Amino acid sequence: MPSSKTKVPKENFFNVPAFLTVSGQLHLEVMSGAFTRVFTIGPTFRAENSQSRRHLAEFYMVEAEISFVESLQDLMQVMEGLFKSTTMMVLSNCPKDVELCHKFIAPGHKDRLEHMLKNNFLTISYTEAVEILKQASENFTFTPEWGVDLQTEHEKYLVKHCGNIPVFVINYPLALKPFYMRDNEDGPHHTVAAVDLLVPGVGELIGGSLREERYHFLEQRLARSGLTEAYQWYLDLRRFGSVPHGGFGMGFERYLQCILGVDNIKDVIPFPRFTHSCLL
Repeated sequence: MPSSKTKVPKENFFNVPAFLTVSGQLHLEVMSGAFTRVFTIGPTFRAENSQSRRHLAEFYMVEAEISFVESLQDLMQVMEGLFKSTTMMVLSNCPKDVELCHKFIAPGHKDRLEHMLKNNFLTISYTEAVEILKQASENFTFTPEWGVDLQTEHEKYLVKHCGNIPVFVINYPLALKPFYMRDNEDGPHHTVAAVDLLVPGVGELIGGSLREERYHFLEQRLARSGLTEAYQWYLDLRRFGSVPHGGFGMGFERYLQCILGVDNIKDVIPFPRFTHSCLL
């Protein structure tokens, strides 16, 4: 907090309003046009009023953007490869640290992790996921319905239903997703080419999509959302030439939860900051 002697600037530091970022994705899309395959890892901020075991107001996210990707299957292959290759590297280089967590925090998690690594990840559509949830004998707090976002309890049930193997859920309703996701043009249901990777114990670990590279589609989506002026620079990326591309983001702390078997996300970051709590 500024002291009584501190001068508070009358104008914005950057001459325009500026905010903490919720994602580096849009900037990565700029870079992917020049370098084809790009990634970043950095702090991410979300003002979500949640006290859950998997949410923080500040966390780290690994994000990637890939040009010339034309199908979700191609993108999912990269997502699965990232999870498996990174995990194998961690197990190879930090075996004692991982074993310590598995021994004292999550007994039996080593077998669950090996089960994830040796099996191919599964894929279901959002529509299939809703049908599975509707037929479940579980008493969910939130009733599953088509057109409504999946809750954590739904995500964890789907993974359990699939044999505790990570599962990709694809093709979400357009109304649930941001303007930049590619329209599937699939009739009454109207979905976008979005994908979430759900993993045991955590739920959603990675979220991604194909990006809407078609100028007129993006222009219409922005206009309907009243965002044309704010995102004119983003629209210009399509105006002056674009290619099919896609990308994803993986929460680093949720990844640690997944491989170490840690139940609470606040236990895998040195200084957890969440709603109503920012001690350091």
